This record gives sequence, C-alpha cells and structure tokens, in this order.
Amino acid sequence: MATIERRNQRTHLDAATTAPQTTTAPATGPARYAWAAARIAIGWVFLWAFLDKMFGFGFATPAAKAWINGGSPTTGFLKGTADNTFGGLFNTLAGQPWVDWLFMTGLAGIGTALILGIGMRIAATTGTLLLLLMWAAELPLTTNPFMDEHIVYAIVLIGLTLAGAGTTLGLGRVWAATPLVRRLPILK
Repeated sequence: MATIERRNQRTHLDAATTAPQTTTAPATGPARYAWAAARIAIGWVFLWAFLDKMFGFGFATPAAKAWINGGSPTTGFLKGTADNTFGGLFNTLAGQPWVDWLFMTGLAGIGTALILGIGMRIAATTGTLLLLLMWAAELPLTTNPFMDEHIVYAIVLIGLTLAGAGTTLGLGRVWAATPLVRRLPILK
C-alpha cells in the first residue's frame, strides 16, 4: 500500500512540475471580441502615428514638419527629452536618419500587424520595446512615479498575444496556416 501511495505522490509531483505548454489558446466567448477590439484600437494608435508623421495631417504633426516634406519624425519628441534622466542619450538620437527609418518602419509594421491580426508575436515584442524606450525617454514622469500609458499599452500588447487576439476579427488563423509561419512559428 505504501508503494502505491509513493507512486501516486510521484505522479502528482511530476504533473505539478511539468513545464507549461508554449502554445496559447485563443480567448473564448465575449472576451475574444474585447481582445480583438483592443488589438485593432492599439493597432490604429500605431498606424495613425505613422500616417500623421508621414503626411502631416495637422493633428500631432503639422504639414510643414511631415516626413515627406523633409521633417524628422523623431526630432520633436526626442529633443524634448534633453532634461530627462536619459535625455543625453535620446537627444543624440533625435533626427538621425536611421532612427527616423526604424521608428517609422516600426510604427507602420506594428500598426498594420495588429490591425490585421498577423505577426502578433513580433508586433507585441517590437511594440513593447518601442513603448518602453519612449517611456524611458520621458523619465522622470511628471504625473506618476513610474506608470503611464506606454507601460499600459505594453502590458496590453503582451496580453493580446497571450490571448490569441489575432484570430478574432483578424487574419491570425489564416496567417498561422501558411507554410512560412508553420516553419517559423515566431511569425505567428
């Protein structure tokens, strides 16, 4: 009898210490629509930032400072961080052509991927990195010791991926079934 009890305890412990699965099941029920709406909304935030900085629609970027008119999409924000904790670093990056290209490519790619529901892992990773860099550029924060919208958006981006939000109201399932994504699951 003691042998059976030890075997049962070992089986229970083995099950408890087994590594969790790395695949994520999509959210179900109404939650999946809430995650899909959040995905599309945050995707639009990124894509709109790209469009406004590219064409200067006059919301955050005047037409004269649009990227297509020779303006720098990073200068305004990064130059404004000169007095902040990491201001010296970010100030030197302001207006650098390679920084402008990375920033604009990131905004367009992240926004498009989120809206379409494809490449969610890469979009969430790069989006989180971009948001954390923007958060760091603003330190110390003026309205809260550490929390602002950059951190909240980053958390939501991670949640979107974990919830499989690209499969609802998006092309996530179709994208995941392509030979390229099956061969390289990081592209999910």
